[in-house]
Amino acid sequence: MNYKLFGTHTGLYASELILGGSMFGTRKGYGASPDDAKRILAAYTDAGGNLIDISDQYQLGEAEEIVGDFTKHKRNNFIICTKYTRSSEATPSVSNSGNHRKAMRQAVELSLKRLKTDYIDIYMPHFDDGITPAEEIIRGMEDLVHSGKVLYTGLTNFPAWKAAVIASSIQLATIQIEYNLLQRTADRELIAMAAHFGLGTMMYSPLAGGLLTGKYRKGETGRMNLITTADQHENATTKTIIDHLLLIAAELDVTPGQVALAWVLQKGAFPIVGARTLAHLEDSLKATAISLSTEHINDLNRLSAVSLGYPHEVLATVQKSAPVANHQNS
Repeated sequence: MNYKLFGTHTGLYASELILGGSMFGTRKGYGASPDDAKRILAAYTDAGGNLIDISDQYQLGEAEEIVGDFTKHKRNNFIICTKYTRSSEATPSVSNSGNHRKAMRQAVELSLKRLKTDYIDIYMPHFDDGITPAEEIIRGMEDLVHSGKVLYTGLTNFPAWKAAVIASSIQLATIQIEYNLLQRTADRELIAMAAHFGLGTMMYSPLAGGLLTGKYRKGETGRMNLITTADQHENATTKTIIDHLLLIAAELDVTPGQVALAWVLQKGAFPIVGARTLAHLEDSLKATAISLSTEHINDLNRLSAVSLGYPHEVLATVQKSAPVANHQNS
């Protein structure tokens, strides 16, 4: 597996694929058993992977416990990213969830215990709670870094304007966003914001919950079955994209999911691959060896493109007709 610098403001090298642990454990009734999860972790490690993404909320803390058991004798070989906001409790009290400093402090202490470590490599809120001021999040994260309990900070599921406010006041290392061929709205603001601040961009759900593998067409089950019924999986755009993935996959003798993941990899970011079974991970690892042609990439870009909306479309028109632009193009 290849390694890349994690953003432009760190000297940290991370593996090109991140292993996501949302399915590590069964406390929520659906996931990998602890033994199966450790086999997945071992295979990822053997392939050269070193960055594991989890959250205190995943399987109500069980995912962190499994990762802690696996890494406890080789902790320094891994970059562990975990998150707070939702709490590890099934029904947290109002004071135990959110992004405020009390919830942050309580969450980090519990995560450290479950992970069997005295520091977390990357720590971040799981989503913007819409209440906690940016200044409070900044102060809390600075305290954790100064204490040595956290090395790097980031944000998950934050609007670009608030992420920019926080990144202007603290040395963020990363943002985590949903990004795949069916979800590209981050192209409007978030990706440009991350590039401006030199953030390592972690992209979760690169296979859109398994939808881009085409498995639901064959009647297989997966995470999407917990959210939608079979006849709700594909709209017209989704069908067109999956059809094209199948064509490319047949041409390259690979799977459509591997093509979808290879497309995310060429964005220069760090895709997070979730795995409930060892076969899921092994399938994803093969995507690192796929080389998509320029034609493949351009076709997938075109089919999955989203409208950038205002003001981008207005600015593109104005800038195209501006005297400076015309002079440069002449």
